Amino acid sequence: MKSTTAVSENRGRCEQVYEWVFLLEDIYPHAPKVHLASDNLNTHVISSLYEAFPAQKARQLARRIEMHYTPKHGSWLNIAEIQISILSRQCLCRRIPIAILNNELLA
Repeated sequence: MKSTTAVSENRGRCEQVYEWVFLLEDIYPHAPKVHLASDNLNTHVISSLYEAFPAQKARQLARRIEMHYTPKHGSWLNIAEIQISILSRQCLCRRIPIAILNNELLA
C-alpha cells in the first residue's frame, strides 16, 4: 500500500479528480480497484469525475475507485492533526513555492 500527498493552489473538483487519475493511471495502473480514504468535503465525490471527463471515461475511472469516508468525529482526526502539525512545523511556517513544498512532501 502506498500513500501519496499532493498540494495544489485550489481545492476544487477538478484538482481532486486529476489526483485520482494520477493514482489510477500512474501509481496503480494494474489495480482493479483503488480504495481512497477521504474526508467529507463536497469535492470528494465520484460525481466529480463526470464534471471533468466525458461520461465513458468518467465511468471507466469510477468503476476502479472505492471511496471510504472518514467519520466527522473520531480518532482519524488525531492522525490528521499530527500530519498537519508536522507540515506546519517543517514546511508551512514559511512562505514556500508549491513546487518546493511538493518536493519536501516527497522527502
